[in-house]
Amino acid sequence: MGAGKSRQSDLEADENQSLLNSVNGSYSSDHKDEELTNSVEKTIRQPIKYHSINDSDLQNGDVNQNDEAVIHRYKYYNRLTPHSNGVLRMPDHVVPGNFTIKVYVPVTGKQNSIITIFSLWNTMMGTSLLSMPWAIKEAGFISGIVLLLVMAGIMMYTCYRVQKAVDIMKEMVEVLEFSDVCKQYFGKAAEVIALFSSLTSLLGGMIVYWILMSNFLYHVVSFIFYESENNFNSSSLMNHTAYSDAVCPNAVTIDNSSLTGAVSTLYHSPLIGNFPVGNSVFDRIWDEEKTVPFFLIILMAPLVNFKSPTIFTKMNALGAVSVMYLFVFTAVKSAKWGIHIDFSSVDSVLPDYSKNFRSTFPALTGVSALAYFVQNSCISITRNQKNPKNNVRDIILAYILVAVSYVYIGSIFYSSYPLSKSCIQDNLLNNIETNDVMAFVARIGLFFQILCVFPLLIFIFRLQFLHYVFGSVWPSLKHVLVLNVVLIGVCIIFAIFLPHIGRIIGFVGAFCGFSFGICLPCLVYLKACHLGHGGLKLTWPKIIIHCVLILIGLLNFVGQFTIIGKTN
Repeated sequence: MGAGKSRQSDLEADENQSLLNSVNGSYSSDHKDEELTNSVEKTIRQPIKYHSINDSDLQNGDVNQNDEAVIHRYKYYNRLTPHSNGVLRMPDHVVPGNFTIKVYVPVTGKQNSIITIFSLWNTMMGTSLLSMPWAIKEAGFISGIVLLLVMAGIMMYTCYRVQKAVDIMKEMVEVLEFSDVCKQYFGKAAEVIALFSSLTSLLGGMIVYWILMSNFLYHVVSFIFYESENNFNSSSLMNHTAYSDAVCPNAVTIDNSSLTGAVSTLYHSPLIGNFPVGNSVFDRIWDEEKTVPFFLIILMAPLVNFKSPTIFTKMNALGAVSVMYLFVFTAVKSAKWGIHIDFSSVDSVLPDYSKNFRSTFPALTGVSALAYFVQNSCISITRNQKNPKNNVRDIILAYILVAVSYVYIGSIFYSSYPLSKSCIQDNLLNNIETNDVMAFVARIGLFFQILCVFPLLIFIFRLQFLHYVFGSVWPSLKHVLVLNVVLIGVCIIFAIFLPHIGRIIGFVGAFCGFSFGICLPCLVYLKACHLGHGGLKLTWPKIIIHCVLILIGLLNFVGQFTIIGKTN
């Protein structure tokens, strides 16, 4: 027994000494400064030698009585439980400071700030971009731009709170995502709310993508079919306007006799534009709302059943190319059309007239809530940051770039659109002729981009839902097929009966923005302040400010119901 204990003590001493040597050797004073620059400071427990109660060193006063008691209590705890079980592990704050050591641990992430900012920007720059001119129309020009910036500020702050909440919680327990933090603070209910909000945003994105794919595929095939038959009627538009590439799907008759004394003038026909001469057989087979959503199944069914999404993540760069093309597309069209905007109340019946404020502004706040929604994925994006201390700065810069991008597309297209502002659709490409070459290229690019992103949304939804319900991301092929059929079925129903992406984005964005985007980050922050985590303190100004933010999110969600039937 005595020999066994002696050998065990020797092994422990050698192990402790080797650990100390490795620490001191790896982080010696002559270590290169540039390596420390890419490191983070970490406090670890310095390996020590456990002394016997009757050890002479203790009697000589090398260790004071308090530390002696701590050492023996620590030793006692370790004897009660295996090292692999940390239940009885002495908390860090109890261990005396002279038994800890601070070392610099190299950061394993290889992602620099440019990549982080670009990834955040690319994640937020989704289909909401196509709805920005429509959202500004519903809110009014000036109020629309102001609300876009305000919503960007609110969502940027809550995203910052998500990042900081995870950083603070990591100091106490290991967490991977913000939903883990919610569970730590508020239990299972908060985790379920976070999961439901995430799944709702994914399902909303799938529905919008299916509607857009149906729209893009319809116009692309129609362009090819009628161009091959030279069947576009190019004369109808020239009789009404010089802008041969603009179209108004919901045109109205305008009476300007009160201003000029002239008779009523038809500014545009029921459908202004270069529309194809009807082909009854083709029109029956190829209908945007009745048949095309079903034809999409042929393309999507093989893609949504992959076990791994690797091939689709590699092609996700198409998103950035498509967005950049939309920037160029908007600039070219606005340069060709010029500025067509007039705020004068005297000219309110003219096509260029624009309101600065409209009571349907919740349409914009709902769309922008989803447009800026990245709270459920920002941690995954910033996790591999080379310098984690730059995460907050990168989040701020990413939100600024996204806000500028949305304001640019929305305001430029809206102010330059040459026909009546009431014609602007929730998909700006619907205001461009089917036979327009630039629009044709945009539709093809966006179609293939969404074709790659849609399976990713299915995969993430499947991963989160099946793992939570069945404890496995692939319980069986039957489970996966049933879930895919249900999801695609929901998408088809919306594409047929409610193909209005602006309304869908508004409701989904308002709900997710309220629950996951604003409410949970604010509540987690207040809870952390209440518990004093991370050195935070709870004060009345903090309570008031964050309660106001939660109220704004709730009013945004309720506002979506108040504008039903008032938007077009």
